[in-house]
Amino acid sequence: MTENLTYKLLRTHLAAGELRPGQDITVRVDQILLEDATGTMAAMQFEELGLDEIQVPLAVTYVDHNVLQIDDKNMQDHAYLRTFSARYGLRYSPAGHGISHYIHLERFSRPGELLLGADSHTSTAGASGMFAIGAGGLEVAVAMGGYGFDFVCPRTVGVELTGKLRYAVEPKDVVLELLRRYGVRGGIGSVFEFYGLGVESLSTTARATIANMIIETGASTAVFPSDRQTQKWLTEQGRPQDFVPLCADAGAHYDEHLRIDLSELKSLIAVPHSPGNVIAVAELPHTPVSQVCVGSSVNSSYDDLATVAAALRGHTVDPRVQLTVTPGSRQILDTIIRSGVYQDLMDAGARMLEPICGPCVGIGQAPLRGAASLRTFNRNFPGRSGTAEDNVYLCSPSTAAASALAGRITDPSGRQPIRPRPAVSPDATIHERHITSVLPPERRSEITVDRGPNLVSPPIPIPPEDDLKLDVLIEVPDDVSTGDMAPDGAIAMSVWSNIAECARFMFTRFDREFYRRAMESPAGAIVAGHNYGQGSSREHAALVPVHLGVRVVAARSYARIHRRNLIAVGIVPLVIPDSFAGSAGGRWEIHGLNHALAHNIDSVAAVIDGDADRLITFTLDLTAAERAVLLAGGLLAYVRAGGRTRVEGKR
Repeated sequence: MTENLTYKLLRTHLAAGELRPGQDITVRVDQILLEDATGTMAAMQFEELGLDEIQVPLAVTYVDHNVLQIDDKNMQDHAYLRTFSARYGLRYSPAGHGISHYIHLERFSRPGELLLGADSHTSTAGASGMFAIGAGGLEVAVAMGGYGFDFVCPRTVGVELTGKLRYAVEPKDVVLELLRRYGVRGGIGSVFEFYGLGVESLSTTARATIANMIIETGASTAVFPSDRQTQKWLTEQGRPQDFVPLCADAGAHYDEHLRIDLSELKSLIAVPHSPGNVIAVAELPHTPVSQVCVGSSVNSSYDDLATVAAALRGHTVDPRVQLTVTPGSRQILDTIIRSGVYQDLMDAGARMLEPICGPCVGIGQAPLRGAASLRTFNRNFPGRSGTAEDNVYLCSPSTAAASALAGRITDPSGRQPIRPRPAVSPDATIHERHITSVLPPERRSEITVDRGPNLVSPPIPIPPEDDLKLDVLIEVPDDVSTGDMAPDGAIAMSVWSNIAECARFMFTRFDREFYRRAMESPAGAIVAGHNYGQGSSREHAALVPVHLGVRVVAARSYARIHRRNLIAVGIVPLVIPDSFAGSAGGRWEIHGLNHALAHNIDSVAAVIDGDADRLITFTLDLTAAERAVLLAGGLLAYVRAGGRTRVEGKR
């Protein structure tokens, strides 16, 4: 039987279940990625499993988000993660060494392996022939304990790439084209698998751009073949022995198929306030720009920065524009210094930032209110930049460079061709000098985990009750992101290790009285539109509602990771029927919820304000495994009760 690459990768890791879209499956995990913003919760929950060490072959903790250190909270997090990693057998990448996704691609990506990360953009490693998927911190903690990763088998979208990209059209424009077609919901439940002659022309870092940002369609991940480009990349990184050729079988089946001719693509741009609002740059009206930011976890490779530097060489950035450039890793920083790219950027007036997430998550470089900020980042959700009334556009490095020079958003295709400086050989040893090694067991047992006062264990979920009386605390629109629940920015993110403090920021963009109202309510519900919880994997967006007494969320539809995070912490995700068009406000009475979960009943009703004539019938769209987790009172309780068995030991 012919098989696509996605299912080949999943089949070699399959521990339980059937590879059929919509079915529960459990897969063995080869690698774990943690980063500091979500990693503290994952680590504290791993400690609650009571294990002496991790039970996967490789796990790496990266400090790349909360590094501003405006007080000691960030350093408390770092001390905790460093000592946790040393104690339990993880490797540790310190602040300033780089962004997790680029470092992992450079140092640890291996074709054929399965990577699970507590970050939605873990998908970046799919560029190297891996199955790389993001999840909430609790699911990652359970996987670190050797219980595998349980999720719903995805459908596959086969993307055949033909032709080659024209001058000034870049890999960013490929994924923006997919966002133009699919929006931010069309990829939910899917894996995008790329193949065809056009793939051969894309470097590994070019593929990484697409794999990173495919998540914005709602997709689970992206998969690229492991081919000559992969072999070239691994050889440059000093790891030729890690190469394994992998591709789909000829005539492989996909649930959906589309073809993109790379030679026909134009320079594209996502306009505020969604990655799915994509148009051609040339169609944009005259738009002055006050800020241009290059870098983040996408588009901060050597090729990206060299492209910008070549366009700027011999010129100066428009005086009305502030240009920032963020290398993806210390290795990339070292390479652009030695190649002359760094000097070109400095001479043109760029502000060179350290290799961290930085402005991508609102840590510095917050833009002017209402002024256009042009970024090569992956998200432009409202307020994510650190400015509540921001106006962020997303584009390719070529578009960013042309716009920085012109002082307005500019289509780069009309400019003179440029010739980027050739890369010097990267220092393949740089990561080994700065990322800690795993200590032997006898030394690990002597380590005391440094847990400062900012590190507070997450709240314990309550198993669902059969009968509930709930206050509807808030109704929010379509496409609400997890950043609206656990906001980005230096102040809010500094307390992500303390859910009680983090809770004060939930939904402040919509209603500054939400926190007070939720704290005064004995039990509550949240009502939402479509694609509730899009964006980041941050499980804080589910843990905060637990702290605030939220028992159910009712939405038209959910983003994949946030839906699973709600289930993992014992909050029932109800689905509002399309036929319901009225207000869902007031006070709800729900009867028989526990019974419906236990007996595979697919609906439950809520009476509004005690009026039997005002009734909403919700769908319980849950798999058998998800129902079992909810009935146990969340994933941690389910695992402790023996609901999950080990699928692999430490290798």
